[in-house]
Amino acid sequence: MGMDDIEVDALADPTLDEPVLIEGLPGVGHVGKLAAEHLLEEFESELVRRVYADEFPPQVNIEDGVASLTCAEFHAVDADGADLLVLTGDHQAQSNAGHYHLADAFLDIAEEFGAARAFALGGVPTGELIEEYTVLGAVTDSDLIEPLEEAGVEFREDEPAGGIVGVSGLLLGLGSRRGLEVACLMGETSGYLVDPKSARAVLEVLQGLLDFDVDYASLEERAEEMEEVVGKIQEMQQQQAGGISGEDLRYIG
Repeated sequence: MGMDDIEVDALADPTLDEPVLIEGLPGVGHVGKLAAEHLLEEFESELVRRVYADEFPPQVNIEDGVASLTCAEFHAVDADGADLLVLTGDHQAQSNAGHYHLADAFLDIAEEFGAARAFALGGVPTGELIEEYTVLGAVTDSDLIEPLEEAGVEFREDEPAGGIVGVSGLLLGLGSRRGLEVACLMGETSGYLVDPKSARAVLEVLQGLLDFDVDYASLEERAEEMEEVVGKIQEMQQQQAGGISGEDLRYIG
């Protein structure tokens, strides 16, 4: 691979009916990645493309001692009759230019399969632990706002602050320039931990929009595991504070 090289391995070419691109690459709380991978676990899927790029970190993944070069993958997914093209991977690009090159390559593949709509899935950090998981939205066209609001997505004037960085942002920006309808669905998350509950909140919105039915048992299990971790961290923090409770704090000058 030379500079700016992106290599696409075509593994299968199924005919898809108005497929919807779903992107879930790693980001805040791994929300998008968890959501996209959950779709792959729950529905029939076929690996159709692997994308290799010198913009990914220089590493291989090891499974049972066998190495494979890091890449992004597209799966064709039949979600109760809705055709999805699900993009997942372990990494995002490592430079600004690389983000653009890869997002263009991803959109080329989506268009090759006939996708005219896309959902970029991700998390938006709140900096604190959350009880109610709100899903925030951003879209390429104001016409898309009302149906998303009906599905429970919130649109806020200045959020996310600082805009949307990385592949999700570029799918909106570059997708819009190609005339695609793209929405970014961002589950609120603390930003500190992998967050299966936020992933579920995002999937519930997607489920309402695309009319499929998905089971959340495996995400629930992961959420319970994460809650145990959070509980242990909180306990440790309290012990480090010398076991001082909120009641006692007022006596410390």
